Amino acid sequence: MSDNHPTAPGPGADGPDACVPGRQVNTAGRPLTVADVLALPVLAAGQPQVVTGLSRLDRPVRWVHITELTDPASFLKGGELVLTTGMPLPEEPAGVRRYVDELADIGAAALVIELVRRYHRPPDALVHACEVRGLPLVTLAKDVNFLEVTQVVHAFILGNQAEVMRRTQRVHEAFTALTLRGAGPEDVVRAAAEMSGHTVVLENLVHHALVCEPSGDTAEAALTSWEQRSRATPPADHTTVSGPEGWLVAPVEYQSERWGRVAMLPPSPGPAPHSAFGPFGPEAVTVLERTAMALTIARLTHPTPWERTAHRGVLRDLVEQRHRSPADAEARIAALGLPTADSRFIAILADVPCEDDTTKAEELLSEELKKKGTQALVGLLAPTRLGILLSLRPEQPWQPVVEHLSRTALDLVPGTTVSTGSEAADLPAVARSFREATRVAEATEPGQPLPPDRSYHERSDIGLRRLLFALRDDTRIQDYAERRLGRLADHDARHGTDLLTPLRHYLDAAGNKTVAARSGGLSRETVYQRLRAIERILDCDLESGEQRTELHVALTALDVLRVQ
Repeated sequence: MSDNHPTAPGPGADGPDACVPGRQVNTAGRPLTVADVLALPVLAAGQPQVVTGLSRLDRPVRWVHITELTDPASFLKGGELVLTTGMPLPEEPAGVRRYVDELADIGAAALVIELVRRYHRPPDALVHACEVRGLPLVTLAKDVNFLEVTQVVHAFILGNQAEVMRRTQRVHEAFTALTLRGAGPEDVVRAAAEMSGHTVVLENLVHHALVCEPSGDTAEAALTSWEQRSRATPPADHTTVSGPEGWLVAPVEYQSERWGRVAMLPPSPGPAPHSAFGPFGPEAVTVLERTAMALTIARLTHPTPWERTAHRGVLRDLVEQRHRSPADAEARIAALGLPTADSRFIAILADVPCEDDTTKAEELLSEELKKKGTQALVGLLAPTRLGILLSLRPEQPWQPVVEHLSRTALDLVPGTTVSTGSEAADLPAVARSFREATRVAEATEPGQPLPPDRSYHERSDIGLRRLLFALRDDTRIQDYAERRLGRLADHDARHGTDLLTPLRHYLDAAGNKTVAARSGGLSRETVYQRLRAIERILDCDLESGEQRTELHVALTALDVLRVQ
């Protein structure tokens, strides 16, 4: 049965738009609606029944108007709940249609008619006219004091307006404080999401989502297919609802030119609601306007481009695995413009010698990759360390891309060390690739010679010396080197000798005394004497292959421990 029929479910019926007579009305943070008014005890006592427009009870009520005129619309401004006994209603259907048309044209919230005096059921012409114009029609089966209704509703409305003013003042104070302390875009967007209860996204002119703060949702839900959805949402030069999903958007400027926009997302995509700002109340509109203003000011006071900041944040989240889920990570990265579908990834670290060079290297490497058409994220991970994530096509070899990147880094900042992890087949494996690149970087000494065929370091380059260098801060390595060679080093220090050098030559020669003598420029007899002295001091047998290996490891560890 249609909700336009006089016997349709009334406000006590189940359904998202049905109201419950006599329930506690809570309108904090939003306008009073038709459903709220029908639920007030003063009106619920009349046994209200929704005849038409059950799905439109979310219309805001700006005021209540009692009328017994045949042309009440001339006294209305829109948003009024019209109360009438039905006494002035025209007899002829054409007059009824004109009466309803005038109410609908002016934007009346609903028409409430009392079925006590003139009518005991709503006239068919009235029901049909309200149904055609989408005007909610509500009947009252019992006598209601209309004056008392207006007093109660107007008290609610005025109370709401005062509360809105207080909440608006708190919004202004919060964003003023953010601006005064120089808050960045992440802080501003986070505050907007917390105050509004909506997901808020900051994007630039090329529809890359730089900051996303989900509210009651996931980044995956908010950012999936972001660029496509964003391009379907037309830009605007003021705060407004736009696009098929009903986003509330506001422009963000930089030096009097449009830089991007901030978008507040509705709880779920759907048709545009009746109010001018859809599901967004006045407070949400105020929050977004102040967000756009605070971001415009922050854009002037923060010298680092926000694209760089966004890349840094996402890379750090990937390295430290701080994403809520792999799907969230993929949505965030794709929303920044990096291809994730049918792609392979390579994690790279570039360590520059001086902190002053990192910003320049970050910017220039990013530009060089763009010129080459290489899809990548580039961002600062530490004061002297850049992280780079390459996104490559399945058939694209990664070695030439990394080689070009490494050569470019060395040309820009001589002394830069580039380390790479292994290939990652998908985003969840990127953290492992970054860990590998980190281990390669940790195992690379200052001034480490480059491999003969490339200008970057990878896992296959890590031998014994580089492994021990990476572990040099481990006290077990330090203890081992001291236990094996400490007595010999102490002997050299006390007697002014240098027995470590002939030991090194002997171990490097794999126990060949002749080769060791030649390496040290000594006679064989002198080498024999010194090796016997070493055996005596260390209480070892240099003819033992195992003991020579142990001493070789200890000597290598001692070397790396002495590296400054």
